[in-house]
Amino acid sequence: MPHASMHIEPFFDPVTGTVSYVLADTDAGQAAVIDPVLDFEPKSGTLTSASSDRIIEYVRRQGWQVQWILETHAHADHLSGAQHIRHHLGGKVAIGAHIRAVQQLFRSVFHFERSFLPDGSQFDHLFEDGETFHVGGLELTALHVPGHTPADMAYRVGDDVFVGDTLFMPDVGTARADFPGGDAATLYRSIQRLLALPAHTRLHMCHDYPPENRAPAWVSTVAEQRSGNIHVHEGVTEAAFVQMRTARDATLAMPTLILPSVQVNVRAGKLPPAQDDGRTYIQLPINAFLKGAGAPQGVS
Repeated sequence: MPHASMHIEPFFDPVTGTVSYVLADTDAGQAAVIDPVLDFEPKSGTLTSASSDRIIEYVRRQGWQVQWILETHAHADHLSGAQHIRHHLGGKVAIGAHIRAVQQLFRSVFHFERSFLPDGSQFDHLFEDGETFHVGGLELTALHVPGHTPADMAYRVGDDVFVGDTLFMPDVGTARADFPGGDAATLYRSIQRLLALPAHTRLHMCHDYPPENRAPAWVSTVAEQRSGNIHVHEGVTEAAFVQMRTARDATLAMPTLILPSVQVNVRAGKLPPAQDDGRTYIQLPINAFLKGAGAPQGVS
């Protein structure tokens, strides 16, 4: 049965297609913020906070206390607003324990400072698979659902699951699996874990990239995904999914914000340390994700 005092408030960012959520026990006045976004304009390097400020203003209007700021994974398409939210509303920033593997992968890509340790200590809490925790009187379970990245987590509360980057709306399909540490077969198994939940279970997406014939949407059911997901409906085998996902991923460009996003998000949303001039810099490693033709010669 749904918890009588549970409320879920979505916040859609049309620039990145990201859906952030506030989950609250309204009776207890306690809340969690899931996958908050900062606004980064890559052409000018401008970082602003309008998307997260909408969440801050909403929570303040409700008079709720934030206990948790939950990341489903280290996002590659937006910079996390976790630290901005925590600065204004409090709460512990948490992610799955396998973030350590993601930090290790990207530590060398971005040539992080020596003091950066890939031990997850940048976060306030690291969830293990199956771990339970509370938002007010609501009991949540953290579910490890890797494949998109090694560290993806879903968060289940009763008949509702925040699925992160595993599934999209049925007419959009599934998340890509070609980032460092990603794996299509692993993603398929994680999706099957979610689709084994009761048919009425509501799945809350982290993204929507709607076709032109509909408005953005971010909630579907297990039954709807089983019957209608264009990539992984019932009857799609692991081998067929891996073949499809691998071929499709080979055609996809890297997300516009992957380079700034990942180097901030593996730090729990903290910016890199300021340089001697007092300014913060985002690194742009050359050819870190080179696909296809080789690099130009004689330019270094």
